[in-house]
Amino acid sequence: MNIYIVIPAHNEERYISQTLASLVSQTLLPKKIVVVNDHSTDQTAKIIQQFSEQYRFITQVKTVSTQDHMPGSKVIHAFYQGFATLDEHYDIICKFDADLIFPSNYLEQIAKHFKHNPKLGMAGGFCYIKNKDTWILENLTRKDHIRGALKAYRKACFKTINGLKPAMGWDTIDELLAQYHHWQIKTDESLHVKHLKPTGNTYNSKAKYQQGEAFYRMRYGFWLTLIASVKLAVLKKRLHLLFDYMHGFFKAKKSKRSFLVSQQEGKFIRKLRWNTIVALLFNYKR
Repeated sequence: MNIYIVIPAHNEERYISQTLASLVSQTLLPKKIVVVNDHSTDQTAKIIQQFSEQYRFITQVKTVSTQDHMPGSKVIHAFYQGFATLDEHYDIICKFDADLIFPSNYLEQIAKHFKHNPKLGMAGGFCYIKNKDTWILENLTRKDHIRGALKAYRKACFKTINGLKPAMGWDTIDELLAQYHHWQIKTDESLHVKHLKPTGNTYNSKAKYQQGEAFYRMRYGFWLTLIASVKLAVLKKRLHLLFDYMHGFFKAKKSKRSFLVSQQEGKFIRKLRWNTIVALLFNYKR
């Protein structure tokens, strides 16, 4: 299967060489890797160039956006700068972060999952972060959700969901819309990916209300937003985020922010979310 990879990168000189080294050492090599150098002011460009000179399937695209590390829109805009340079001869399109170390069989295993299940629309491994001298599972990782850091899409699924939304919550919306269109999601627990820079470490303080806004724009409604906000704040071990998320929700509602999904898609999303909550409660009581 032809695998194309787009990697948005902003000031990643500490990590990008490790990410690219792990990708050029895969048992199944990607056909193309595009690294989007988004307004980097360090040695990121030089490191990418060194790899592109050695490996013909690696190219660099330079773009300039805001210096603020805003979740969602910034990274997806950068992704599309790279995606625009690719042809249509891919079977799998990946959006990877620039701070990951992949096991050598990662792409081969992901390709096998897509080959064996024609209904599989998205796949990914599990993210691990370093805690002292031990690599532990990142607490935002779940069996039913592929982290935004390492998304892999079947071409038909990617096109069916109309690609990625340039907004916070894009890495949840893509999975919900994939399921709406009858695609399946696969996480492979055996694929341990080292996440060198834990999610959210460099997010700008201006973004603190955007998660709640994202819940509103996904048509969650009040109660689902409250439950999701509590869960996320607990996982991040920062309970004050609950108030930021709910403030963002009401702020978006008051200003009548545009929705990211249609009414029909929103109805499906709410039903899917409530069914998941009921199933979890049922299993807990058992």
